[in-house]
This record gives sequence, C-alpha cells and structure tokens, in this order.
Amino acid sequence: MLIRLGYELQFEIPGPVSILTMLYVHPSRVGDLLEPDETSVSPGGQIGQYIDGFGNRVGRIVAQPGNLTLTGSTLISDPGEPDPVCLTAKEHPVEELPDEVLQFLLNSRYCEVDRLSAVAFELFGWMEPGWSRVQAICDWVHWKVTFGYHHARSSKTALDVFTERVGVCRDYQHLAITFCRALHIPARYATGYLGTMGIVDPTAMDFSAWFEVYLDNRWWTFDARNNTPRIGRILMAIGRDASDVALTTSFGIANLVGFKVICEEVAEGVGK
Repeated sequence: MLIRLGYELQFEIPGPVSILTMLYVHPSRVGDLLEPDETSVSPGGQIGQYIDGFGNRVGRIVAQPGNLTLTGSTLISDPGEPDPVCLTAKEHPVEELPDEVLQFLLNSRYCEVDRLSAVAFELFGWMEPGWSRVQAICDWVHWKVTFGYHHARSSKTALDVFTERVGVCRDYQHLAITFCRALHIPARYATGYLGTMGIVDPTAMDFSAWFEVYLDNRWWTFDARNNTPRIGRILMAIGRDASDVALTTSFGIANLVGFKVICEEVAEGVGK
C-alpha cells in the first residue's frame, strides 16, 4: 500500500532558540520512500542534520523570534501487513546478548527498572520465558491502565503509571518496557506514524508510541496501548524511552501553538 505522511508544527518563539527535531522517517525505511523526506522551515531558514547514537535522523534549527512553522510531506510504500507475530520466539540469556543490545536492559529517564523489579518478578517471573511472557506484560498493562489525554504529563515515569494506573500511549509503553527490562528482556521505545489502516477508530492518533523487544536475534514490535497487531506502522525514531525521541527539543522557549499530522492510505497513481 501507499501511505501519505505529513505534518505541520507551528511555534511562537520569544527569543533566539536552538531546536532539535525528529520528524523524519527512520533510516531503516529509507528504501521504501517514494518522495524526498525533508523538513521545510518558514520563515525561510536552513536545517542541519545528523544521525544520533541510536541511528535516528535528527534535524537542527536555529530559530529567530517570531512565528516558526515546520512542515513536511512524503510518500512511502508499505507491505500493508500487520505487525509480525512469532509465538515461538525465545528469550536470550544476558550473556548471549549482542553488546549493542545491553543498554536496553538498564534504567533510563522514564523506566526505573530497579524500583519495579520485584513487582515484575512477582507478576511475570513465574511464566514461561519468550513471546508469551512479553505478550502477558502487554495484556496486563493494557487492561490495568486507563487511557486519557488529560492524564498526560511530561514528568510521569513507569513507577508513576504503575501507581496511578492512568496515562497516554507513551506511559503504557514505559511501564511495559520497564517490566521487560526487569526480567532481563531487552526493550526499547519507538515512535512514529500510526494511522487507521485496517481499523475503525476515529480517535486513533497519527503520531504514536510503541516498543520493541529483542527475542530470537531480532527486534519485534509490541504495543501495550493498542495491544493488537496494526497495519501501516511507520517508524521514525527509537531510544531508551521518550526522552531520547522527542519530536522537538528546544534549548530555550518555543511554544507549540499548532499541530497537524497526516497518515493515510492513498490509491496507486494518486499519491502526489
């Protein structure tokens, strides 16, 4: 299938400020892009780019006082298949994990592994290791946490989510990631586009969060918020938690005043 991706972010800038952006499709999907994937800055300005330590494509902007608008649009080819499922996928002993995977077992800003280890082992430590245990974690988080946009706050950690039992999509993923890491299962945070292909849900967000777990020598997609395989999930960035993959990070004041996202299937021949 063909999926049109796009966004428009508007800011009010009171003074000069440096901004980092993670608004690009992840480099692992570059081969599927049918159009350039670039950010336009208005009023006219240039955007630098680099690849960060997690392999994400990052933009750099120096914005001047006034209004700032960031826009982008691209077209991507997607298999149109649901997230893959492998019920026989096995966990690895820690000593067999690749070096680069070990960081996803550790504490991070929003994932306090040490403070939830005892809970994780009590709830899931007795289960058969592998895919079914990760799915049981997703099931538990999905049913125990109540979703609501009014529950969002930037400081909320996995322990807060476990205690309060409310949150938004990132909170579901943080708690599930923390439980996985506590059980020595590498887990990383992911963000990207997620439209409504294959479902009927007018409230579905177009930018969303999910997480990936390392089983059987590869990373697999899990989603504690939606808790079902989805079609047309387009990865933008991965990291230890949400602090590594913010859509925009400003080193100073940049007030977000407008936010639009497009993530929709288009028919062959009408993608432009």
